[in-house]
Amino acid sequence: MTLVDETPFSRPRPIPDDNLVPDLHGVDAFAGDAIASGVVERYAPWARERASALGSRVWDPEVLETARKAQRHTPELRPLDRLGREVFDVDFHPSYHDLMSLAFGSGVHSLAWTADEPGAHSARAVLSYLWNQVDGSTACPTGMAYASIPILRGRPELAPWAEKVVVEGYDPADVPVTAKSAATIGYFMTEKHGGSDLRANVTVARPVGRRGTGETYLVNGHKWFASVPMADCYLTVAQTEGGVSCLLIPRRRADGSLNGIRVNRLKDKLGNRANASSEIEYHDAEALLVGEEGKGVRTILSSAEYTRLDFAIGSAGLMRAALSQALHVNDHRTAFGVPLSQLPIQAPVLADLALEWAGAAHLGFRVARAEDHQDDVSEQLVSRLLTPVAKFWNCRRVSGVTEEVIQSIGGNAYIEEHPLPRYYREAPLNAIWEGTSNMMVMDVGRVLAREPKALEPVLDDIRPAAAEHPLLAGALADIEELVNEPEDTTRYLVTRLALAAQAALLVEHAPTAVADAFVTSRLGTGWGPGYGTLRGVDFEAIIDHARLG
Repeated sequence: MTLVDETPFSRPRPIPDDNLVPDLHGVDAFAGDAIASGVVERYAPWARERASALGSRVWDPEVLETARKAQRHTPELRPLDRLGREVFDVDFHPSYHDLMSLAFGSGVHSLAWTADEPGAHSARAVLSYLWNQVDGSTACPTGMAYASIPILRGRPELAPWAEKVVVEGYDPADVPVTAKSAATIGYFMTEKHGGSDLRANVTVARPVGRRGTGETYLVNGHKWFASVPMADCYLTVAQTEGGVSCLLIPRRRADGSLNGIRVNRLKDKLGNRANASSEIEYHDAEALLVGEEGKGVRTILSSAEYTRLDFAIGSAGLMRAALSQALHVNDHRTAFGVPLSQLPIQAPVLADLALEWAGAAHLGFRVARAEDHQDDVSEQLVSRLLTPVAKFWNCRRVSGVTEEVIQSIGGNAYIEEHPLPRYYREAPLNAIWEGTSNMMVMDVGRVLAREPKALEPVLDDIRPAAAEHPLLAGALADIEELVNEPEDTTRYLVTRLALAAQAALLVEHAPTAVADAFVTSRLGTGWGPGYGTLRGVDFEAIIDHARLG
């Protein structure tokens, strides 16, 4: 008599290896991306090789592991050295320095300012879009460097800093800038009372001798959000006799001593964890006045369009990274005999996510293209209006995209070994940095109030597509009516601007199936609040447009 049932059902069945999804490795994030490669081909073909070089590293397993380690082994503050001397050093895992070397060595921070060819901002935007698929923490210092360079270059007394910040390279040594091959820079603005109203700051600066541009001041006070405290210099704001002013503070004096900087603690952040964000104090920190006394907010805001553009681009890149993971898994896994991406319940979700990415990417790159043509008054106006619109919309949408991608993959995307938890924690940050969503809406209102003509070139971009699509024509009429009532500069108006601009860009540059589905869903009435409610569209064509290659 046998004690074990020997029927086939008594033994575990072997796991079908063909339904185990391998990691997403070895694909070219640039060449396989229809939108990014199209931007370079149209506006900056000279940058093709550079973008391809970085694109080939995005899904390199070594780079992916480096990014994972940098997030797992977070920076640590070391206020004292072995002998008890104050050093206020931040110790990073070697992976962080590896990422910084790759990003800065690829020109992610400076290409827009070093290339003589046309389309330099567009090319640099593509690099930033690619880099944000690798790591958001190091995208913070690259973005700050990008925004700071025109401020540094515009003033002779800051030329030594400009020369080091634009270098395509990374030097982590904590020594005076004269001893370094390359430099990094931080923006230390906000204080304990909040970040929106810089005029309420209480940090003070007094001149050592003469007052005025390029002169030395001593700064005393605090900053509540000071990211990248190991940067070689910081742009900060402080109260002077003439009002709120902008100053550049080196981390170290020429003699090598710490320049009156005390790092009180590092922030324990939800995401962006490999990037050290700190709370600092200035104690007679030596600084150079940047611009005129009392013009500090204006000086700082002159670079805000670049940081805000970078966050809009970065959010589109983060959407791209999440979408790439979703498509990879859903194309590999099967159920009921077909890939998940072909299932009637899943295809609408993936197509909807693909539309979100396509709209965000085109909107971000449109703003970058406006920066390439600042000699054109119309493009200046496009930049002023669409920058806060793109920053508002892209940065708000990316959180929903990453969450839906986790659902589209399932439990494996909720495990820390997968990149998705990192994307999910990273997603809300861009909507906070450099101005919250409400601040962007207020900025749109200010632009329309001060320069009402800024709307015209944006609407001119939309009109050709609106002539072909009644829903887009309706959105255009809605916008024109809303802007005549300034008190109605609300999220609704900014949302309509964002969607209409995205729709027009897709009509111009995307396959017809993609553009039609976007217009119908985003500007029509049949689209639900979540993803996956698309109806009557060519799901496969939309998904195929988003596949990498």
